Amino acid sequence: MPGPLPRPTVAQLVYGACTVVFSTLAMLLLSQTGSGPAIAVIAVAALALGVLVAMTVPAPKASAPAARPASAERSEREPVAP
Repeated sequence: MPGPLPRPTVAQLVYGACTVVFSTLAMLLLSQTGSGPAIAVIAVAALALGVLVAMTVPAPKASAPAARPASAERSEREPVAP
Protein backbone atom coordinates (compact mmCIF):
# COMPACT_ATOMS: atom_id res chain seq x y z
CA MET A 1 0.00 0.00 0.00
CA PRO A 2 1.50 3.41 -0.93
CA GLY A 3 2.33 5.89 1.78
CA PRO A 4 0.43 9.09 2.49
CA LEU A 5 0.32 11.79 -0.17
CA PRO A 6 2.57 14.80 0.37
CA ARG A 7 0.85 17.94 1.56
CA PRO A 8 0.34 20.65 -1.08
CA THR A 9 2.58 23.68 -0.82
CA VAL A 10 1.30 27.22 -0.47
CA ALA A 11 2.21 27.93 -4.10
CA GLN A 12 0.19 24.95 -5.28
CA LEU A 13 -2.85 26.07 -3.28
CA VAL A 14 -2.60 29.65 -4.55
CA TYR A 15 -2.18 28.65 -8.20
CA GLY A 16 -5.08 26.20 -7.97
CA ALA A 17 -7.41 28.67 -6.25
CA CYS A 18 -6.60 31.48 -8.68
CA THR A 19 -7.18 29.13 -11.60
CA VAL A 20 -10.60 28.15 -10.25
CA VAL A 21 -11.70 31.74 -9.68
CA PHE A 22 -10.42 33.21 -12.94
CA SER A 23 -11.47 30.31 -15.15
CA THR A 24 -14.96 30.32 -13.62
CA LEU A 25 -15.34 34.05 -14.27
CA ALA A 26 -13.98 33.73 -17.81
CA MET A 27 -16.24 30.82 -18.73
CA LEU A 28 -19.32 32.49 -17.23
CA LEU A 29 -18.64 35.73 -19.06
CA LEU A 30 -17.88 34.02 -22.36
CA SER A 31 -20.87 31.66 -22.24
CA GLN A 32 -23.32 34.33 -21.01
CA THR A 33 -25.43 31.59 -19.47
CA GLY A 34 -27.96 32.01 -16.73
CA SER A 35 -29.27 28.47 -16.29
CA GLY A 36 -28.44 26.51 -13.17
CA PRO A 37 -27.19 23.32 -14.86
CA ALA A 38 -24.84 25.26 -17.16
CA ILE A 39 -23.39 27.17 -14.21
CA ALA A 40 -22.88 23.87 -12.35
CA VAL A 41 -21.03 22.38 -15.34
CA ILE A 42 -18.81 25.46 -15.56
CA ALA A 43 -18.07 25.32 -11.82
CA VAL A 44 -17.13 21.64 -11.99
CA ALA A 45 -14.94 22.23 -15.06
CA ALA A 46 -13.18 25.14 -13.33
CA LEU A 47 -12.62 23.05 -10.21
CA ALA A 48 -11.13 20.22 -12.27
CA LEU A 49 -8.87 22.69 -14.06
CA GLY A 50 -7.76 24.18 -10.72
CA VAL A 51 -6.87 20.75 -9.34
CA LEU A 52 -4.94 19.94 -12.52
CA VAL A 53 -2.96 23.19 -12.28
CA ALA A 54 -2.26 22.71 -8.58
CA MET A 55 -0.97 19.19 -9.14
CA THR A 56 1.31 20.19 -12.02
CA VAL A 57 3.05 23.03 -10.16
CA PRO A 58 6.50 21.63 -9.37
CA ALA A 59 7.09 20.94 -5.70
CA PRO A 60 10.25 22.40 -4.17
CA LYS A 61 13.18 20.04 -4.23
CA ALA A 62 14.82 18.92 -1.02
CA SER A 63 17.94 20.87 -0.26
CA ALA A 64 21.12 19.02 -1.09
CA PRO A 65 23.64 18.44 1.67
CA ALA A 66 26.53 20.87 1.72
CA ALA A 67 29.42 19.81 -0.46
CA ARG A 68 32.49 18.71 1.40
CA PRO A 69 35.88 19.98 0.30
CA ALA A 70 38.00 17.52 -1.66
CA SER A 71 40.76 17.69 0.98
CA ALA A 72 38.39 16.28 3.61
CA GLU A 73 37.47 13.34 1.38
CA ARG A 74 41.12 12.67 0.58
CA SER A 75 42.14 12.69 4.24
CA GLU A 76 39.49 10.09 5.08
CA ARG A 77 40.68 7.71 2.36
CA GLU A 78 44.43 8.10 2.80
CA PRO A 79 46.06 7.37 6.15
CA VAL A 80 48.10 10.22 7.55
CA ALA A 81 51.83 9.45 7.77
CA PRO A 82 53.22 9.61 11.33
